[in-house]
Amino acid sequence: MFFKKFLIMLISSILLTLSANAEENPPIKGIYTQLPEFKFIFDGEKVEVIEFFSFYCGHCYEFEKSILIIKGNFPKKIQWKNVPVYWGKGSSKPGEAYLLAEDEGKGEQMKRALFEALFIEKRDISDISVLESIGAKLELGFDFSRRLRAGDKEKEANAALIMMKTYSVEGTPALIIAGNLKVVPGQTHDAFRDNTITILNSILKK
Repeated sequence: MFFKKFLIMLISSILLTLSANAEENPPIKGIYTQLPEFKFIFDGEKVEVIEFFSFYCGHCYEFEKSILIIKGNFPKKIQWKNVPVYWGKGSSKPGEAYLLAEDEGKGEQMKRALFEALFIEKRDISDISVLESIGAKLELGFDFSRRLRAGDKEKEANAALIMMKTYSVEGTPALIIAGNLKVVPGQTHDAFRDNTITILNSILKK
C-alpha cells in the first residue's frame, strides 16, 4: 500500500537526513522549493514524481494534458504517483473510488473518468450512485461498489491529507520530485509544465 510505504519512507528519510546534514543535492535547474527535512532520492535510472491533486480542482483537470507531455519527454524514466486529496465541501469518495480502481490496475482510467464526469458532464462525483456508474463503465464489478459503500479506502483518503501537510503542500496541483523538490504552478499551465520538464531534465541529465 502506497501510503503505508510512504510512512516508512518518511521515517527513514528523516533519519538519513539527520545523519547526513552535510550532504548536498546536485545543482538542479528550474523553480522549486527544496524541503530540507526530506532526502533527495534518485537511483540514476528513474525519478519519482508525486502529484497531489483534487478531483474538484479545475487546474488539476487542465494539468492532466501536461502530464502526458511530461511523461512523453521521459519514456520509462518517471515513476508517477497519484495522490488524490480533498478539502472544504469536497468529498473523500472520489478519491476512494480512484484508490479502489488503482488496486485493479485502472487508476488512470478512473482519474480521467472522474474529471470528465465533473467538468464535462457536470455530474455530482460525491454521489455514490454516480461513482458506481463510472465503476460499471470501467468494468470494476460489484466488489467495487461494495468496498466503496463500506469505506474500505476512507483511511487512505484521509492519510493523503496528512501526507500533503507533511510536504507543506497548500494547494493543488503540486508535485514532489525526487523526494524533496516541491513544485507548484506558475502563472500558466504551460509554465508549470515547462518548469517541471526543466527540473526533470536537470536530474536525468538528458
